[in-house]
Amino acid sequence: MKLFEIVLIAVGLSMDAFAVSITLGLSVKKPKTREILTPGVFFGGFQALMPITGYFAGSYFASMVDEFAPWIAFILLGIIGGKMIKESLSKKEENLNENYFQFMKMLVLAIATSIDALAVGVTFAFFKINILKTAIIIGSITFALSMAGVKIGNIFGTRFKSKAEFTGGVVLVLLGIKIVAEHLLKQ
Repeated sequence: MKLFEIVLIAVGLSMDAFAVSITLGLSVKKPKTREILTPGVFFGGFQALMPITGYFAGSYFASMVDEFAPWIAFILLGIIGGKMIKESLSKKEENLNENYFQFMKMLVLAIATSIDALAVGVTFAFFKINILKTAIIIGSITFALSMAGVKIGNIFGTRFKSKAEFTGGVVLVLLGIKIVAEHLLKQ
């Protein structure tokens, strides 16, 4: 597998993390360095770790992941997105900077957006590639796109403050639905 192909795969795998990063950027008034780096670290880290795990897990695990991965992502993204929608409709004012960048929330989002990378890692085992180099490329691209996503989301969010959190929640729910729909259409 050539470098160009690995980069294309990395960009493809990072799109879910990029979309979620945009929604995170929507939820803050002015992102601090920590809020820009956090999604990059979590999403980039998991996008790098999952192909390595998949690579060594083998094809037996791939059949289980292929069958359930879309549903797991759908449930996790639906829960987080639904909570964002609910909170956006609440009259209560809260500090948005602390809501979605907490460790457990970022962990759940990182897992939800990187499950497909686990299955891709299994397929990498058939290509006899350098999995460490490949994982670093995937993680680095996801890291950069996730940080950019926070900034892009924040710029959009500052123009539409009252609808930003609601929109972010809807995007997460729709992303979960898209993942399941693609899975069902393949069958």
